[in-house]
Amino acid sequence: MSVTRTGPLPAGSDAAYDVVVVGAGVVGSAIARTLARHPLRVALVEAAHDVGEGTSKANTAILHTGFDAAPGTLEARLVRDGHRLLSAYARETGIPVEPLGALLVAWDEEQRAALPRLAAKAERNGHRTTRLLCAAELGAREPHLGRGALAALDVPGEAVICPWTTTLAYATQAVRSGVDLHLDCRVEEVRPGAPYHRLVTRRGVLRARHLVNACGLHADAFDALVGREDFTVTPRRGQLLVFDKFARDLVRHILLPVPGPLGKGVLIAPTVYGNVLLGPTAEDLDDKTATGTTAEGLAGLREQGGRILPALLDEEVTAVYAGLRAATGQEDYRIAAHPELRYVTVGGIRSTGLTASLAIAEHVRGLLVDCGLAPGPERPLAPVRMPNLGEAFARPYRDARLIARDPDFGAIVCHCERVTRGEIRAALTSTIPPAGLDGLRRRTRARGGRCQGHHCGAEVRALFEGYGTYRTDGEGAR
Repeated sequence: MSVTRTGPLPAGSDAAYDVVVVGAGVVGSAIARTLARHPLRVALVEAAHDVGEGTSKANTAILHTGFDAAPGTLEARLVRDGHRLLSAYARETGIPVEPLGALLVAWDEEQRAALPRLAAKAERNGHRTTRLLCAAELGAREPHLGRGALAALDVPGEAVICPWTTTLAYATQAVRSGVDLHLDCRVEEVRPGAPYHRLVTRRGVLRARHLVNACGLHADAFDALVGREDFTVTPRRGQLLVFDKFARDLVRHILLPVPGPLGKGVLIAPTVYGNVLLGPTAEDLDDKTATGTTAEGLAGLREQGGRILPALLDEEVTAVYAGLRAATGQEDYRIAAHPELRYVTVGGIRSTGLTASLAIAEHVRGLLVDCGLAPGPERPLAPVRMPNLGEAFARPYRDARLIARDPDFGAIVCHCERVTRGEIRAALTSTIPPAGLDGLRRRTRARGGRCQGHHCGAEVRALFEGYGTYRTDGEGAR
């Protein structure tokens, strides 16, 4: 196994793989992990300096049931299966999940009239536990809800999850099970051929018998490299506000709007870190790098949030961010096998991709078989247990036994998020260590609290730089 960020790729036959997965977001990492269950030579290739650097790091962090997916679509099936698979995987690996349930809130008569249709749609998707709530019951469930809410659809099973840990868990397990992870390795050219395709990257050439395109926003551009023009990705920006932990008592469920033509709309949801999210917007853009927030977008979110949960606007905003979703003009995933090219495209994976990731990976494995891959027998994956970032579960600073074994886990560095020196050290010496302070934040929560690193930033940076010689060849795994 190996993790490489710098230097040339292995030369000659050492750079030949049975499968190369391009894109180390949540879906690409899940696919690499699934393939690692077989005696295959697999590479996971990523243009950025870390896993989960694109859409996967900036979403609403909801584990969806798929109750509102279009019945009969591939997305509906994979989200339903993915919810089951990821729920079990989270328990196995320690990914924090809180099953809060969701309330789909109607604010006018047209929306209220849509609730029975949405309940029937949920039943067609196999979700038979939804229930209509009147205004009085809704008010009892969510006492801080704004005036004018008429009714709601109760959706048990919806949950919040840590998206950062999920992607990292998949990639870590893949690497520990033999997958080569090549970071800072943008693919610039694909030269199809037999028996190997040649991938020209900024760090050298890789050879692949089979290719998987998990490039997210850039799936259409990678398709073009292999001669396909099946769809165009339009980046759909979603801006979000993150409210301080003092806001957490204001909301008990995930509060969903009645869906509109551009998606699920603006929601309010707790996070596993103890904050409250408001968002996202839905803006179709031309620029696939436009992840900045705008004054207009944030003002619009505050206006909508004030109607849904008025007291929320009295709380402090600790962070704002924006993510880009891969819209393709079709309300379904664009997953397709091209046997003549020994190539699978995994495109159009929008906000439900986190939930569906493990089911998508299983589906892609089957498509690779259709393309001629002989995966061989299954074998067990290397076990992983991820550090807990969730407030609803035991954190290291409160674990007396852990602190007795290693006092660094009792030495708090980031007081806003209660992150200890031991957690930072563990992240910096892990199988896939962070390449920067943002990656360290996603692994530990350090610098992610109300002061945004104002007080702890210097010490966190000193710790990071103190581990500047950490190994990135996979031997630093703990």
